[in-house]
Order: sequence, then structure tokens, then C-alpha cells
Amino acid sequence: MPDLFADDPPPSTTPESVRDDAPLADRLRPRALDEVVGQDHLTGPEGAIGRMVAAGRLSSMILWGPPGTGKTSIARLLAAAVGMRFAAVSAVFSGVADLKKAFAEAETAARAGQRTLLFVDEIHRFNRAQQDGFLPFVERGTVTLVGATTENPSFALNAALLSRAQVLILHRLDAAALARLLERGEALEGPLPLDDDARAALVASADGDGRFLLNQAETLYAAKLDTPLGPAELGAFLQRRVAVYDKDRDGHYNLISALHKSLRGSDPQAALYYLARMITAGEEPLYVLRRLVRFASEDIGLADPQALVQCLAAKDSYEFLGSPEGELAIAQACLYCATAPKSNAAYVAQKAAWKSARETGSLAPPANILNAPTKLMKDIGYGADYAYDHDAEDGFSGADYWPEDMAPQTYYDPVERGFEREIRKRLEWWAKKRSERRGEAD
Repeated sequence: MPDLFADDPPPSTTPESVRDDAPLADRLRPRALDEVVGQDHLTGPEGAIGRMVAAGRLSSMILWGPPGTGKTSIARLLAAAVGMRFAAVSAVFSGVADLKKAFAEAETAARAGQRTLLFVDEIHRFNRAQQDGFLPFVERGTVTLVGATTENPSFALNAALLSRAQVLILHRLDAAALARLLERGEALEGPLPLDDDARAALVASADGDGRFLLNQAETLYAAKLDTPLGPAELGAFLQRRVAVYDKDRDGHYNLISALHKSLRGSDPQAALYYLARMITAGEEPLYVLRRLVRFASEDIGLADPQALVQCLAAKDSYEFLGSPEGELAIAQACLYCATAPKSNAAYVAQKAAWKSARETGSLAPPANILNAPTKLMKDIGYGADYAYDHDAEDGFSGADYWPEDMAPQTYYDPVERGFEREIRKRLEWWAKKRSERRGEAD
């Protein structure tokens, strides 16, 4: 009894006609939506797909999820569930001619009263112009489009297509769903040659990918092992699985976001974990270092000025040592940032000052703080009555440095954490002195 594993080219046969010698994953494909596991939030009675099927009418949709979570299987079963004609193309193998043929056949079917579900696997691989080609046929109802993608639709698909299709997110299969897959495989092929710990390790190694899990199980069956394997023997037999990480798209953005927010949340353990995920999966270390340098200014700032120094030192260390030795310096900078006091006061101040500068245009600074290198400039008041702070009491003149047509602003508001606590005291003392001297002047 089946489950979902989809992302291979769409099947041209029904599940009942799958050959006995077909791969285990193919033989265990679902034959009905209620046989799909791990996606109840979509296929259950209250899910988006469940509701559409109950109503007997589908809208165009994009199925977004990791490999091996059932996108192709669900699309094929959807057509059967509502009595639609099923047509499929793959963006990997198909071109414009294949699409034109699919649309022409759908129009012929429509004239005969038959609705068509057009499944497009790897839809993100079509370029923007090709994606635009779907629009008139979707709008006219010639086809109900069901696209499958492992990529974030916000980046991979154009806005016009997204506005005409509902994005449904498939979850990676959890341990319980993967365990049910193994049970279904064993019902067909017999018990796996694994002890309980090795079985748990096999499930964990699948990383939410049902098809990968069943392919590994099939490898074990083919070996015809006489004695059950433990975790260590299983690892040696199957070899290590490469980490799932697309450093050009979602894995890249998701993990750097997780790293940044773990640092901001002062969780050094989680931050180190996400750093390890990125580095071990092949992320460019200098990219991570650039993000750490940015973090040191954006989220720590003057609460601990050494954070920026640590990150730049880590960059120099990595460039000097390379991998893997230099990766320790990256980890050190990561831990320093995670454990440092946090403040975004400098970041907030920078944004506010930039906004103010754009709004106030070309207001001139007060003449008394302008240099006067020529006689003309002195004659028109440049530098006149400038108060030299080093000559003032306490090294502070309390002068007004703002343009005459602009009231003093407060952009930087240091927090009561870390070194910024001391900065706040200084600013408050200067503000008090400035107020006193203005009072004396009045």
C-alpha cells in the first residue's frame, strides 16, 4: 500500500499496471489520496486539496515541497478523484513544442466536454517567457495547471503565474510517516535485515525523502543479508548520504536566516548548528563571514564593539589558513556574536539618519562650523565664533551643530546593555551640560 514519493518523471501508467520488477517506490505509489501519508494538512477533509476534491472541482495550484514528498503522486490522484483527463510534461525533458501539443490536445478534449489537469513537473525550470505561455490557457480554463517544484515559488515563478495559482506547501516526511513507508515495503518484500537502532538510523538518513528511504531499503533487500545490521554496519553498507542543501536557493536562504536569528536570539548552540549545516554542505565560507560581519554591526553594534573586530579577524584568519583549519576562526566569531550583548541601535540610527538626509535635502550646516580657507569665506561668517571643544570646560562646548532650519534630531538611542550602557551615560551627561550652557546663554 502506497505513499508519496514524487519528483521523478510523471508515470505513463496507472498504479495497477506497474510492473512487478519496477522499483519498490513505484510499486508503493498511492492508489487513492487517502493512502498518501505525511500531507494530511492538504489531503485531509479540512485540507485545501481535500476540500477541492469534496467539491468536485480543482483550481490551478503549485505543489511546493522537498524531493520525495509526493508531488507527482498527488497530482495524478487528483485528476482521478475529480474525473479529469490527466496530461503531464516535465520541464526537464519538454520544450515549447511539447507544451503546444499539450494545450492543443486539452482544447480538443474541452470541446468534447472533458476537462484536463495538466501536470508540469519541475515547473521552475521553465523560463519566465515560457511561464507566461501558460497564462491564456489557465485563464480560459483550457487546463487546470498543477505545477510541482522544489524551489521557492516566490523566486522561481513569475508573479503573473503565481496570481493565478494557489501555492500548497508539502512537508518533508516525519519519522512516523517514513516508518509507515517501511512497514508497507516490508509487507510487500518481507522484514528488513536491521535491528531497531539501525532501522531508526535508516529513517533518519532519509531526511524526509520517502523515495530515498525506499531506494535504500531496496538496496538492502537486493543484498540478501543473512544477519541483521546495526547502525555502524548499516552506515558502512549504505555509505554516508550527502546533506540536502541547495546553496543557490532555498537551503541557502533558509539556513542563513536561521543562523542570523539564532545569533540574534543569543543561542550559541543553535547558531553553531546552522553554521555547521552550511559549511559541511559546501557553502562558501566567505559568504558566511560576510553575513557575520553584517550581523556584528546590525545586531550588536556598540553594545560590544569587539564583535566587529572578531568577525574581521575571523575573515583574515580564514583567508590565511583556508579550509579546514580556518573554519575554527569562523566558529569562534559565530560564538562571540551569539554570546555578545545585543543592540540594533546603530542599525536603527543609520536608517533614520539616511531617511532624514533624503527628506531635508541641501540644508546648509551652521556657518560657525564651516572652514574658512579664504578671506571671502571669513568675511561672510564662515568659522565665526566657533567654540573649540578642547578649550572648553570638561572638553565639551555644548554648541549647536544642526542646520538653522532643522531642529535637533535623535537617531541613536543606545540600549542599557553591554558597552552601550556606558555610551548612554555619556550622552545623558552631554545632554545635561548642553542644556545647562544653553540656559546660561539665554
